[in-house]
Amino acid sequence: MVSTIQNTDVKQKDADRAVVVAVTSRAVFESGADGDDVYGMGVAFPLLQALQRVNKRLLEENPAESLLFDVVLITTDSQQQQQSCRIISSTRHYGLEVSRFCFSSEEDFVESLQKNNVQLFLSTDSNEAPQASQKGVLSALLDRQEAPSEQLRVMFCGDAVNRPDAGPMPASRQAAQNFSAQLGEMRQRFGMSDSPLRIVLVTSHGGRESCGALRTLRSHGVNVDEAYCLAGAPRSPILSVVRPHFLLSDGFSGLED
Repeated sequence: MVSTIQNTDVKQKDADRAVVVAVTSRAVFESGADGDDVYGMGVAFPLLQALQRVNKRLLEENPAESLLFDVVLITTDSQQQQQSCRIISSTRHYGLEVSRFCFSSEEDFVESLQKNNVQLFLSTDSNEAPQASQKGVLSALLDRQEAPSEQLRVMFCGDAVNRPDAGPMPASRQAAQNFSAQLGEMRQRFGMSDSPLRIVLVTSHGGRESCGALRTLRSHGVNVDEAYCLAGAPRSPILSVVRPHFLLSDGFSGLED
């Protein structure tokens, strides 16, 4: 069963233009003592602040802007579902701009993503991401290292960008292309410096791969701020420097070495 509660404290986004991002509540909040009125801040807390920062800057540039991030909080944890009021009050306490709260069972969470027209699903659970991806919902694992709250940092995997279109999950790949185009359009709203959105490309092998990935992203309207060619080296040193909130790949992705 899926239940969705609209947050009346937040102005709802344009359903036709907004970029709907769903984040699991257990990634945003850490369970505290039973007597606490609010949850502690989780690993995804800076991500939500970064999304809000992008929205704020977009509206400063154009008060009529409709291409904004629309955040949905997904709760599948039975204990947290019993404390739904606590989740809502925690969101209000921290001033997080969450449009909707969605409560579902672990079996039905993908249905909840589809019903809310989610374009990107983010979780710390390595089982949830592939489940959503197999149903055509672009998904990624959140990195557990500390990421900045003042700037949204998105990393693209060049290996996936260069993959032929005839992949095993065409629906998910199409979702990735659509999201990338929207992200690229957002990035174009800002200048080269002091942007609240930073797009990074990392490729594992040679320069030809990097050039191909750059061309593919540009064909989708995405201009990257930085590009790294690892030439077979592990990703972890670059990840520790860039500190992306998540890495986008085809289907689902993680921030492994």
